[in-house]
Amino acid sequence: MRLSPALAAGIFDLDGVLTRTARVHAAAWKQVFDALLARQPPPQPPFDAGREYLEHVDGKPRLDGARDFLAARGIALPQGDEGDAPGLQTLHALGASKNQAFHEVLARDGVEAHPGAAALLRALRDGGRRTAVVSSSRNARAVLDAAALAPLLDTVVDGTDAARQRLRGKPAPDLFVEAARRLGVAPARGFVVEDARSGVAAARSGGFGLVVGIAARGAAQAEALRAHGADIVCQDLSELTVVNDPCPPALEHLDEIAARLARGRPAIFLDYDGTLTPIVDRPQDAVLDPRMREVLRTLAARVPLAVVSGRDLGDVRDRVGVASAYYAGSHGFDIAGPNGERHQHPQAQARTAALDAAQAMLQARLFGLPGVLVERKTFSLAVHDRLVADADLPRVREAVAAAQVANKGLRVQEGKRVHDFQPDLPWHKGHAVRWLMEAIGGAAAGAGAPLVPLYIGDDVTDEDAFETLAADGVTVAVLDAPRPTAAQYRLGSTDELRQLLDALAGRLAPGADEG
Repeated sequence: MRLSPALAAGIFDLDGVLTRTARVHAAAWKQVFDALLARQPPPQPPFDAGREYLEHVDGKPRLDGARDFLAARGIALPQGDEGDAPGLQTLHALGASKNQAFHEVLARDGVEAHPGAAALLRALRDGGRRTAVVSSSRNARAVLDAAALAPLLDTVVDGTDAARQRLRGKPAPDLFVEAARRLGVAPARGFVVEDARSGVAAARSGGFGLVVGIAARGAAQAEALRAHGADIVCQDLSELTVVNDPCPPALEHLDEIAARLARGRPAIFLDYDGTLTPIVDRPQDAVLDPRMREVLRTLAARVPLAVVSGRDLGDVRDRVGVASAYYAGSHGFDIAGPNGERHQHPQAQARTAALDAAQAMLQARLFGLPGVLVERKTFSLAVHDRLVADADLPRVREAVAAAQVANKGLRVQEGKRVHDFQPDLPWHKGHAVRWLMEAIGGAAAGAGAPLVPLYIGDDVTDEDAFETLAADGVTVAVLDAPRPTAAQYRLGSTDELRQLLDALAGRLAPGADEG
């Protein structure tokens, strides 16, 4: 399993994940519980440091674990006070006894880091990602020091922090959310590694981008972790590798992408030119491959699908030809859905006169120039110079600059051999996707899970969507050559896009968007 830079921070449980202290905790609890059980009238069977520890104690705050185990045995103790000494019949006294026993075992046997823990933490930090430990234990910092892992972590949230800040313990998400806050990362952009069912449930409810379960104890543990919300399950940390490429290949991270989409209801948003079709010299020659259309039809039958393009709305809708899809033309200023949804930016209409004037000015200035194409859309205007000779390109740039200066209220975005005039309004493809998500959410009656957007594009205008969806979506750039991008993953061609969409279609059940 590769951890890509799309996940900006890693938050780890301590016992059973980074260190082998679970057995120390279990042994300490056994010593304390067995002494208590022996005094019960009549005496009860000894504490099972395997099964009962995992079912009732593992991963929970000290008092919660003790209370849950005793309740399973039909025993109730008063809470008592935090200063209760070992030997008293209270939960606080029981916790003090356990803490004493833990330090005795720790001093005698020490603590061992799991193989690969230090290397994984170091690789994450080398790639600029922040790291944290979350533990319900009040001894977490002492354990990290003993295992020589403390210097590799940016922060630790432990049982002492929980008590001081009144944070609820696992399976509540408070500890993980607090760690993300300290790291300065939204939960959706972080991943959590846990081996306890309560911890996995906590991370899942906290909205983290990826939840990794560690199932060192075999298939039964792996099944339980998945049931409680783990996106993927590994046997140990050695199965996790770090990719520090700022925009790694999407096809090599298919499991990660699929797991992130599965956190809610997937919705897929695609650019057209350069994404669904290769870039061509003349816009009219960008014809959708029938195999790509078939993949889109399959996806649209399973999840909401939208095409967000700089082309005119009617043009892109005709070229794609999937009736159940949503379409956004003119870089998102003109939107239509399959159920009659329609949105035209309310202020864009007032800028059409400026677009008309810019069109007339450009056509006059560029008249007779071989290879140039001035293409008008409803709410935008494109000047294509892909077929213009290099010696004539300065004339195109001068005409574009003059038209922008002369026609207020327009902006120009430079794309792949195209100059796009658009209304200079606070609206772009990212805003259009957010509008579509609202429309799609409203169309899905009774749907409880949030939409998780996958946006794929190739050009400068798609960067707005990449940035807008960075916190809660999955973004992929189709790059025919290396360039800086805000996308989280990359593809090298339209063919690779079809492979990705085909693979995702195979993982989505029919009707996956229906609640």
